[in-house]
Amino acid sequence: MGLFLAGLSLVQGCASTAAPITPFPNPGTNASDMVYLQGGDFLMGDDSGKTSERPVHTVTLSPFYIDACEVTVRQYAVFLEETGRETPAFWHPELDRPDDPVVGVSWYDAAAYAAWAGKRLPTEAEWEFAARGGKPGTTFPWGDDPDRKHANFSSPGIAPVKRFEPNGYGIYDMAGNVWEWCSDWYDETYYQVSPGGNPKGPVTGAFKILRGGAWYSNEEQVRTANRYYALPDSSSFHNGFRCVKSAP
Repeated sequence: MGLFLAGLSLVQGCASTAAPITPFPNPGTNASDMVYLQGGDFLMGDDSGKTSERPVHTVTLSPFYIDACEVTVRQYAVFLEETGRETPAFWHPELDRPDDPVVGVSWYDAAAYAAWAGKRLPTEAEWEFAARGGKPGTTFPWGDDPDRKHANFSSPGIAPVKRFEPNGYGIYDMAGNVWEWCSDWYDETYYQVSPGGNPKGPVTGAFKILRGGAWYSNEEQVRTANRYYALPDSSSFHNGFRCVKSAP
């Protein structure tokens, strides 16, 4: 489950073959913008989903900011230039579009970028709260209908950010496009013992959480409550990330 699809060996440049799509307009928003979320109570999980998604439980979050878009090739290139960090797997900026989400990053790469940017990776709870877009109990960020007009999934490749309508909070690509690293360690039974206020996941573990699904994912994988995981030092052509920042 947490390990990546066997037999796939595409690089990001090969994955970025989706036909050009006109960006969905959202005046005042660009790939570096963050969206302020007031936090509060929400229902996390899905009682009709996998064992790891149960039980549905109430979580209370403090206010935070979240990137409106996944971190892009253009943004990550600046990070590499300024820090001298080793390039991630599948790094082909000459082939990829600047506004494609960066992929091939390990959890450690994503956490390093977030720290450099003065941010951090989202907790799993923050990620799900943001993904729901103010629509409690729905299967996807936009509702219950698995409509490909709303997200890049079951498709031939990665799409640049902002190519699909944002959710109710003005956040893009919370379903599909690339899996997104979260800060938490994974534990299948964590929801049974999760604290109600600002949960941060287990203290230790072997795998880190990934959320949201990717361009190749089916409708089951892009459900808002779906939990996925991988080794933190692993990298893949379908894993990326976005950042958050605690609000004052």
